[in-house]
Amino acid sequence: MIKKNKIAIFDIDGTIFRKNLHFELINELAWMKIFSVEARNKLIEVYSGWLEHKGTYEDYRKALVTLYSEHIKGCSQKEVFKACQILIPFHAKRTYIYAEKLMKKLRKEGYHIIAVSGSPIEVVEEYNKQYLKFENVFGSVYALDAEGKYTGEASFEPSCNKGQVVEQYVYEHKLTFEGSYGIGDTESDGSFLKLVEHPIAFNPNQNLKTLAEKEGWKIVVEKKDVVYEINEECYHKANL
Repeated sequence: MIKKNKIAIFDIDGTIFRKNLHFELINELAWMKIFSVEARNKLIEVYSGWLEHKGTYEDYRKALVTLYSEHIKGCSQKEVFKACQILIPFHAKRTYIYAEKLMKKLRKEGYHIIAVSGSPIEVVEEYNKQYLKFENVFGSVYALDAEGKYTGEASFEPSCNKGQVVEQYVYEHKLTFEGSYGIGDTESDGSFLKLVEHPIAFNPNQNLKTLAEKEGWKIVVEKKDVVYEINEECYHKANL
């Protein structure tokens, strides 16, 4: 009988990485003049809008996707690879303490670890290659034409249903959800958090916080260099 390994699933942006790989890729492509000045100006506008509470984090994330789709059209995959190779060494260690400790713990215990992200697969794979060293990662795939240029269309977006991606992966690799862990920060992570035995809502946005409270999931908040675990009593105090 084949032994099934336990799985752990991580989101990346806002869960492991303190910022957003998609944002950093757009920014780097603009500095390299592969994307236009207008793209960077729009990026700053979108980011500033989120910081100033003009919309939710999900609105911000969707705006990044739209901005990238508009400007990646006609660019070569080679240019994107180059941008990823430049930005990852600079940003790689900008991670959360809690995520780092959890990754270390799960590796030591022999877990099969994967990440499912909405950021483009090129930057997700480079981050994994240079830093994470997970067994596998998933990111958004943008279609290429016959000449190796991006069409601007996404052919695969795991953030649409991360749970489905995880279920298929577990089945294909003969893994098990027994003893499994999952950690994420937004509602798009909820679909895989529902599958695992140990779901963790980390620095959750409002929608994920509401879902976590309803499901009784662990909520963890990291502020500066302090990690807090939020229990039911804290829910009530925070909601007064």
